[in-house]
Amino acid sequence: MLSEKHNDSSRNPLLMQAARRLIEQRQTEEAHDPVMLARRAGFEPDAWQQDILRSSARQTIMLVTRQGGKSTVSSIRALHKAEYAPGSLILLLAPSYRQSKELFRKVKDAYAALPSPSPLASESALEMEFGNGSRIVALPGKEETIRGFSGVALLIVDEAARVSDALYQSVRPMLAVSGGQIILLSTPFGKRGFFHHEWTEGGALWHRTKVTAHDCPRIPPDWLEQERKQIGEWWYRQEYLCEFVETVDQVFRYDDIMRALDADVQPLFGSHS
Repeated sequence: MLSEKHNDSSRNPLLMQAARRLIEQRQTEEAHDPVMLARRAGFEPDAWQQDILRSSARQTIMLVTRQGGKSTVSSIRALHKAEYAPGSLILLLAPSYRQSKELFRKVKDAYAALPSPSPLASESALEMEFGNGSRIVALPGKEETIRGFSGVALLIVDEAARVSDALYQSVRPMLAVSGGQIILLSTPFGKRGFFHHEWTEGGALWHRTKVTAHDCPRIPPDWLEQERKQIGEWWYRQEYLCEFVETVDQVFRYDDIMRALDADVQPLFGSHS
């Protein structure tokens, strides 16, 4: 009897119309608020993650502890762009195939957790194509694998501190014409490379977020203390305190080198013009 009543109700035009209106209302609200998409996927974002999800900045850089949730929030950003910006190309870039595949897996997990996701046109080990024409593609950090892409709406670079400067410079032009967004996420890896430069000297156009292990309620303090003893101070300060530490093989400190530079001194070699 209950099932018959349910079936009769499901065929009721008024009820079906009301249900469609609720879905349309939810979609309209969710299109303007990625936090709603995260919650629909069963993920309750921290305050800093909500800020990242709602940011409209073209350039975002996250300096976030290990296990802090930077990859998870980035995967939600990618999924939201694909769902609500038809025809978007979203690239997931990482130093290695394994790392890019892991970030892509987080996107797929979030998509699978949605009660009623948009249908996919196709899916493979490293690509999702949506029915609305959007694509999410995962790429290993090799220049030859990314040169064929253009019109990128969102570029996410995971473990950015370990991506080469040459690769970073080769992917930035992808955003020039499209006006796309870029998200860099990483822990530090010495005072070197583009990630350190963009964080310290990249200017006001970057939306910067720093989260240490002490800011993450999911990481127990006693576990951190044990980890500090296990991996040593140099690694701990970078991986969990998000500090740019001098590399172990560095002869001169980065700050000393920067203080020694003088724009008024002419170079001994090269052009003096």
